[in-house]
Amino acid sequence: MNVRVLAAAAILAGGCASALPVEHPTLDITLPQNWTAQELPDGHLDVMWWEDFGDGGLAAAVNVALSRNYDLRAAAARLEQAAADARAAEGDLQPTVQGTFDGGRRKQNFVGFPIPGSQGRVLSTVSTNYGVSLGVSWEIDLWGRLRNTARAALADLQASAADLRGAQLSIAGQTTKAWFAVAEAQQQIDLSLKTVLSFRSVAEQVQDRFEAGIRPALDLRLALLNLSNAEAQLQQRRQQLDGATRQLELLLGQYADGVFDTPARLPQITPSVPAGMPADLVARRPDLVAAERELTAFLVRADVARADLLPRLSITGATGTASDGLRSLIDGNFGVWSLFGNIVAPLWQGGRLRAQVDRAEARGAEALASYANAALTAYSEVETALAAEEFFVERELHLAESTLQARAAERLAEERYRAGLETYITVLDSQRSAVSAEADLIAARRTRLENRVDLYLALGGGFEKLEAPVQLLGLDGQ
Repeated sequence: MNVRVLAAAAILAGGCASALPVEHPTLDITLPQNWTAQELPDGHLDVMWWEDFGDGGLAAAVNVALSRNYDLRAAAARLEQAAADARAAEGDLQPTVQGTFDGGRRKQNFVGFPIPGSQGRVLSTVSTNYGVSLGVSWEIDLWGRLRNTARAALADLQASAADLRGAQLSIAGQTTKAWFAVAEAQQQIDLSLKTVLSFRSVAEQVQDRFEAGIRPALDLRLALLNLSNAEAQLQQRRQQLDGATRQLELLLGQYADGVFDTPARLPQITPSVPAGMPADLVARRPDLVAAERELTAFLVRADVARADLLPRLSITGATGTASDGLRSLIDGNFGVWSLFGNIVAPLWQGGRLRAQVDRAEARGAEALASYANAALTAYSEVETALAAEEFFVERELHLAESTLQARAAERLAEERYRAGLETYITVLDSQRSAVSAEADLIAARRTRLENRVDLYLALGGGFEKLEAPVQLLGLDGQ
């Protein structure tokens, strides 16, 4: 299901109604000129942010998820519902025209009027009548009640469009993270396989030395213990790969049978994060755009509730013909017409209408508070992801150095063991440290990649400066 096609369909739903412009509310929040977590370098990345990891398989998987995921299809269906509601609200502004055709045949008995020679039969008559009419009714929107209702419905449509964009971002993020989970699991399996082969080779060497009477039985037991632990770790890694693969298949809208062409390695991290101001965030995050449109809809509906307190003016007219013959229905001599006007003013409703105004205003206040909370949450998510970016970079550098030193220590311990200068306990510790350091490095690379995804999502997509998603989707209501 093409998201952009659905968005284009939503444009048509706007009809002739003009939506209120996107005006981000003034909040009692002091924003810094720049993000406080770090000073961002300049950079440019497009909206299709998942393509910037340089992994063709990942890009293909995300595109499949965006077209086949059922959560996204549900969000698209909600957009279509909102589009239908907007069209229906727009229709209330137009006159209502109805055509009517009716026909009837009637028999009437004249009891009590005997006719001479009728031998007691009752006098009766049969008549036929046909009518065709065209009726028009129109409520004149004196106080903007109907127009504001249509505008509120259009704001709801725009909010649904932003929700769809948010769902698209969420599915892309989940799919990307699932892809990284599969890639990490595959790399961990490769490491475990290499470890098992290495430990088996070492165990065979220790066994040869034990059988030659050079090393004690304890060394052999420890070597076999190390090998068994490595084989058990391999099975755990395989189970993790199986679970991650099935989760990815679910996101792709496929049956989770665990049969999938898994990626072999984690992709490289994109190098730069571009500059931007916190105030720019509210114009691009789909959830904030949706919250602003919902707030606008509530405020407009408060105007509708206040307009309900005022009189309504309606005009009703009808024209047509009535005759006892079908051929005469187009004869103007049989024409009839009518024109009515009425004004309805609420005089006493037991406080119901006033209560509805109060309720609408309270819902607007609630929406404003929710918007403020969503904005603060969005700022926090960006700052957290930016701060974590520095920490993860430093951690990965230290783990890379740790892996390098651990492997060197492992080689040195094995050499000294073969020379009879070290006990096997030293070799065992060095092997475990080397495997643990490399496994931690792989996991750290995945964590850093996932944090970059979180930053993309927190910023509302790619790093380039975007207009509001509502305008991107063409839903400006004009």
